[in-house]
Amino acid sequence: MNQLEHALERDTDTRSEHLAMADVVENDSMKNYHIASEKVTPEISRFPYCIVWTPIPVLSRVLQSHSVKYPSTNISLQISIPVGFFLPRPRFSSRWLFPFIGHMGICTSTGVIRDFAGPYFVSEDNMAFGRPTKYWMLDVSKVYASGSNAWDMAVHDASEEYKHRMHNLCCDNCHSHVAMALNLMRYENSTSWNMVNLCLLSFIHGKYVGIENMLEFESVL
Repeated sequence: MNQLEHALERDTDTRSEHLAMADVVENDSMKNYHIASEKVTPEISRFPYCIVWTPIPVLSRVLQSHSVKYPSTNISLQISIPVGFFLPRPRFSSRWLFPFIGHMGICTSTGVIRDFAGPYFVSEDNMAFGRPTKYWMLDVSKVYASGSNAWDMAVHDASEEYKHRMHNLCCDNCHSHVAMALNLMRYENSTSWNMVNLCLLSFIHGKYVGIENMLEFESVL
């Protein structure tokens, strides 16, 4: 009986230790998330540990023509422009063609955006197609080697690799660049990240940068 009691006590102690470790990991994860959240600064396009997304004109949205009439004159001008492309959105409207298709990038630990913007070119701190519309914050504690250095190294290595690649809209694109970075850092202990699951998960978990972006996007869903 004594041996059985000791075995049960050891088993109980082991379970308690595992639960305590799980609580520590969860607390660290929440702490990392809150720290990163506080450093997100959309005004200067800084999104630490985030995947960012923005629509692609024509593919994501179909542009509409608008008639602009100048006051006190009989002159009117018919224009068609990318919505939100450096001009105030409320003055122009669009309708969505493929709202799930867009341009994606991944940010460093300091929030600088890296995105595969075209053939043999990975942009830095100047996202193609404009500033992010949505961002999905990841948890740096889920990187296999853990820590910001491992994160930044993976983002850097993926970016260097894609500087030598031709851009292919269908099978080797901006989503593939982000997927390589996550695979290199083994985020969530996985090397199976790809453009399909990234597109789906970023749509589910992504947050809108502003209320204006949310209202415009949600109006078509």
